[in-house]
Amino acid sequence: MAHTVISANYPPQIDTTRTPYAYGDRALPRLNRELNDATLLVRQRAVMSLCDYLHDPEHIAEALRVGIAESLKKLLTDPDITVRQKSTECLFVIGGHSIGRTAFIDHEIILPVSKLFDDKEDIARKNAHKALQMVSEAPLGAEGIVEAKLVPILVKKLSSEVQEIKELILDTLHYCLRVDTKQALESGAMETFTQLLNHESPDKAVAVNSVEELVKLLNNKVPDVRANAAGALMTITITTSGKYTAIKANAIQPLVDLVDDDTSEVRLNAIKALTCLSEAPEGRKTLLEHVDKIKAHVNDDPIPAVVKAATIAVKVITWKP
Repeated sequence: MAHTVISANYPPQIDTTRTPYAYGDRALPRLNRELNDATLLVRQRAVMSLCDYLHDPEHIAEALRVGIAESLKKLLTDPDITVRQKSTECLFVIGGHSIGRTAFIDHEIILPVSKLFDDKEDIARKNAHKALQMVSEAPLGAEGIVEAKLVPILVKKLSSEVQEIKELILDTLHYCLRVDTKQALESGAMETFTQLLNHESPDKAVAVNSVEELVKLLNNKVPDVRANAAGALMTITITTSGKYTAIKANAIQPLVDLVDDDTSEVRLNAIKALTCLSEAPEGRKTLLEHVDKIKAHVNDDPIPAVVKAATIAVKVITWKP
């Protein structure tokens, strides 16, 4: 399936030769002044030069010292797309360093970056998500995103964004869920994740490390959360990589515990997920120890769909070549 490719090419009228660097320790102060210049072309050249300059890790601390973070924060609302694009790219580079992530918090940059989630230009939205995804990799950054109440917005964007940006959002949410799950659950994250899995390759869920988080949610007190978590694991474990990732994440025992859940949807999804896991030799070996528990639902469960799923599960688990 073809996906939209977000172009990072600049408008043809932009002079990409960039601002010549000043000598030595005067380079960053000059760039910082030019970032705040009233002339558009000066700002464009400065922010493009800065982006190159920051790729040297030795320049990050000095850039923050001279006030580059505040200047970039201001440029996030610039009417020119090139300035917004390169500003978010600079912040992405800064966010890759510990002192940079701290600067995001100290200068309250997270919320202004998130305003670009609604930018009309794909590349500005992509860079904004890249910047926050990078920051979210550290607990401090993930906490900042959660405290800014951006999780519900990120969940909502999963339903409308292009594929390339969806993957960045999933990465960000993965780190935010390690800090706090309440916002995600209250904003319908489980339902959204399940819908995505029904339309995307299950291997994408493996790639963004969502399996471990889903396994944790199997013990949630809310029945709908348990049902959706088991349903998502059922979809993920259709693929071979999904099966082995779930087994490695110790998904079998929590799913077995849900076989006797009071909620029929939870039981149904758990049994279906276990059926998928039993198709792997390692999964079948473990589940042979629990087959009697599943078999009890073949005759005693009041829900026909659960009876059918249990019957299939028993056949798959006890199958011999």
